[in-house]
Amino acid sequence: MERNALDDLEVWRRDPRRKPLLMYGARQVGKTYLLKEFGARNFEEVAYFDLEKQADARAAFQGNLAPETIVSNLSQVSGRSIDVSRTLIVFDEVQASNRALASLKYFYEDMPEACVVAAGSLLGVAVNREGYSAPVGKVDTYTLHPMTFDEFLRAVGQGALVEGIRNGFERDEPYFLHERALDLYRTYVLVGGMPEAVLVYDETKDFNEVAAVQNNILDLYVADMAKYAQPFETARIVEAWRSMPAQLAKENKKFQYKTVRSGGRASQYETALAWLETAGLVNRCVQIVSGQLPLSLHENRDAFKMYLADTGLLSARMQVRAAMLFDEEGRKELDAGALTENYVAQVLTSRGFDLLYWVSQGKAEVDFVIDVGMQKAVPIEVKSSRNVRSKSLSVYREKYEPPYAIRLSTRNFGFEGGVKSVPLYAAFCLRR
Repeated sequence: MERNALDDLEVWRRDPRRKPLLMYGARQVGKTYLLKEFGARNFEEVAYFDLEKQADARAAFQGNLAPETIVSNLSQVSGRSIDVSRTLIVFDEVQASNRALASLKYFYEDMPEACVVAAGSLLGVAVNREGYSAPVGKVDTYTLHPMTFDEFLRAVGQGALVEGIRNGFERDEPYFLHERALDLYRTYVLVGGMPEAVLVYDETKDFNEVAAVQNNILDLYVADMAKYAQPFETARIVEAWRSMPAQLAKENKKFQYKTVRSGGRASQYETALAWLETAGLVNRCVQIVSGQLPLSLHENRDAFKMYLADTGLLSARMQVRAAMLFDEEGRKELDAGALTENYVAQVLTSRGFDLLYWVSQGKAEVDFVIDVGMQKAVPIEVKSSRNVRSKSLSVYREKYEPPYAIRLSTRNFGFEGGVKSVPLYAAFCLRR
């Protein structure tokens, strides 16, 4: 599977001021495969250590944390000498060893020539946990997200469409394979971007097999909540997690604690939500009350929406039927509501945008507002049908006069009246 992150890792490798890399990302998002593939393409050797499974590798960090000592110890663990000038060193599941995490500081200070990556499925949770500390200022960081739609297209043998979609986006010209791209987008909404689910779909085209993979991943997530959260928090984390489909199924998708449990309050569940965010399972979209830059000055952090990090997992949680792909009414239903908005949130997160939505005195709401580096922010309206008329977008444009607005819908590319029409399948073209 060709991941866009391979290019990002290559930029990191070539940077003369490179630091050891901390790679974040949810479980099963593809970190291990990515790092092994990156190593195979760019280094003569890969020294890979799973610190959760290999007790002897963890023991290599128990004494002196000088890089020379660690490299010598790990050479003995692996049974071969590690030459840092030609080897990628990977500490996987680094959350299992606080000392391995601490050692990154010394690799930066005393052995900067070494290419070291530390990755972990619950790395953010471990860093926040008492007794763990990330070496601030001594590491570079990177977050791996689920596969985006363009990566999905390449994985299922439809990569030739990516260039055509990008051309349509850049030129605002209709794409002649629009309907095929829409059908593939709908398939992606069901399959999502977890690599194993994509692989199973590509090999079998069996949505039942895909659902089995997705449900296994969901079970792993719940098991992690029991294993890695503080015991007194586990029940609330699970409750908050299980409420996500109901939160997004509401017409007003603003997160409500009472949807988690009758009478629920922020004081009871805010820590649980923070755990889910830190574990990479959800993306928080914060309300803003003004479209003026900088947007961060206008956040109302008490009001927010929560989206799942992978729309395929949301479709599994909502038990969306694959049969909906094969009739017109089913496709309309699939295009509607929660899955579409969640998909856009997933794309924007993967592209590095902060998730923000705008409201005006309860009378108008724009789904997303992004800072694209221009003098004014750009509003994004998500429409789940070809009916794209929107009073809220008009209110925002009249109030803040953005350079243009973006409308994501099932319509083809175009530009009219200051509104850039972008098909839902082309959301991956949005960049900072």
